[in-house]
Amino acid sequence: MSATQRHALVLGASGFIGRHVVLALRQAGVRVSTASRSHESYQRLARWLATRGLDQAPADLRVDFTGPTLIEGDCDDVTEIYNCAGAYRFGMSADEARHANVDTVRAVVAFAARLPHLRRLVQVSGYRVGGQDPAPWSEEHRRQTYQALGAYEASRVEADAVFQATAERLGVPWSIVNPPSVIGDSATGESDQHLGLASMVKDIWQGSLPAVPGNEQTFVPIVAADYLARFMTLLPTDEAAEGAAYWPLDDDTPTMPGLLALVAEHYQTKAPRARIPVPLLKRLPRWLTKADPETLTFLSSDRYPTDSAHAFAAHHGLRMPDTATTIRRWADHLAAHRFGDAPTGDRRFAVLGGVRTFELGEPGAPTVVLPGLPVNADTWAPVLAAMRGARAVDLPGLGMSAGHRQDWPSWLSALVTQTGARHLVGHSIGAAAAVEAAAAHPETVEQLTLVAPFFLQPPPGFPARSAFLTRQYLSRATPRALAERLTGDTAHATALHTSVADLRRGTAAATARLLAVTTQPQWREDLQTKLQRYPGPVHIIVGSHDPLTPHGQALLDALPNATVIVIADAGHHPQLTHPHDLAQTITGPGSTTLISSERYGSP
Repeated sequence: MSATQRHALVLGASGFIGRHVVLALRQAGVRVSTASRSHESYQRLARWLATRGLDQAPADLRVDFTGPTLIEGDCDDVTEIYNCAGAYRFGMSADEARHANVDTVRAVVAFAARLPHLRRLVQVSGYRVGGQDPAPWSEEHRRQTYQALGAYEASRVEADAVFQATAERLGVPWSIVNPPSVIGDSATGESDQHLGLASMVKDIWQGSLPAVPGNEQTFVPIVAADYLARFMTLLPTDEAAEGAAYWPLDDDTPTMPGLLALVAEHYQTKAPRARIPVPLLKRLPRWLTKADPETLTFLSSDRYPTDSAHAFAAHHGLRMPDTATTIRRWADHLAAHRFGDAPTGDRRFAVLGGVRTFELGEPGAPTVVLPGLPVNADTWAPVLAAMRGARAVDLPGLGMSAGHRQDWPSWLSALVTQTGARHLVGHSIGAAAAVEAAAAHPETVEQLTLVAPFFLQPPPGFPARSAFLTRQYLSRATPRALAERLTGDTAHATALHTSVADLRRGTAAATARLLAVTTQPQWREDLQTKLQRYPGPVHIIVGSHDPLTPHGQALLDALPNATVIVIADAGHHPQLTHPHDLAQTITGPGSTTLISSERYGSP
């Protein structure tokens, strides 16, 4: 059967696996209908597909797993069904889990049996629950299984048995896929699943994982979401796959210590050397381990029957992507999106001058924001949203970027010569970085916009000179306390949650050292000299409560290419207090009535 003759129905299409299956089917030219519980979930799927170049959304059908017909809409010509529905959630009651994962399977198989042209029903099971004996369960067996495994895993075990038994009884042609931990897309790392392995990756990122669970043989295999989806979409095309179950996972996935060490090396953090045996984990209180007891059964040294999956993939020319590369890209995506706390927006890591660098905004945009202290690129998100063609990058060692102050020369050179940066917007310490870059590459940097340039303003008070005291404060400050200190108003605390998280993760020390350096007269004078030598246009933006020094004003007065913009009622952090005014000023100086401007130097 050709792709144009196929009509696929995807259940659970708005879920992580389901939407990748829809994408793979559409890319293969297969007509797709999706069955969602609500139009809202369908719209989320349609938007997700549109961002990947599929503007023509699949057919939208409603599903009711408790209703007599299951699906509202015409499905008579459906040739294949992909059942990706179910609940992936720990902490459910047995009844809740059975309703979500067992009763739905019965309903799907019964529905499939009524379709006249069905060639295959593909069921998503699991690598530790697949391959069950389809014999009916006794009440005692069910009670023991749910008690031993927990509601979630036990419901998936029971669902696997029920699926096989019901499909055989009703004569439904079936295939089962038993995926391991499904991580991000192999090309982009994209994933919005934050349970299981992802939670340990988060602990590695934050430096809060005290010990690796399990031992040297603990094996938690992975598979890339796009590979799994492509594997599934091939099953209905192969008659030999009918009545077969497959474990599509990489046998060469590093064992748990090796996987976490790989992530730690990529994050440039330390992986814990200590090991904590699973039997001990099960005895420790949950408040101490921070692990759901249901997840502990996945910490096993078991291996799985993968030969048939490898043979199937090879027969169809499907190559599994490199596992280590996929893990790194997945880890990048999780961190860039702050493990679900920043799910939207264009966020990524790049390597600039050998430094792993966080970047927010339009890739390759010519306008680049270099944030100040002690905040990060995320605080500039509202400003970027109001602009076009702009991005913000965390300086080395600040925000979510790796590196140190010593990396500035090579990092700035890579920024302006390799990424298309032409207009540098430097805030506070970022203004220093912008001037350094312009001095090194005056022919490449076409424009400077300096927001609250510290070297043209009064130096900070005595506490800033002590890196130790500053570090102690910043590593303990709450968002409310930091908002009040930076803006005088706790209303801006929400915008500082990510900055506080970065400071506590370890950037407080680098921030404190840099803040102390800003008090050094020699560096301030050197930056002023370099600014005077820069031949391009210079726009200075300050808040009315954070003025320039008389010396700074005199310096700018001597520059024929300088414009100063003063934002009324703003302080040192206008990106927090006046983001829209700031965006408008950067885009077109003096274009808003809320801002007064003066021309310094000759007209």
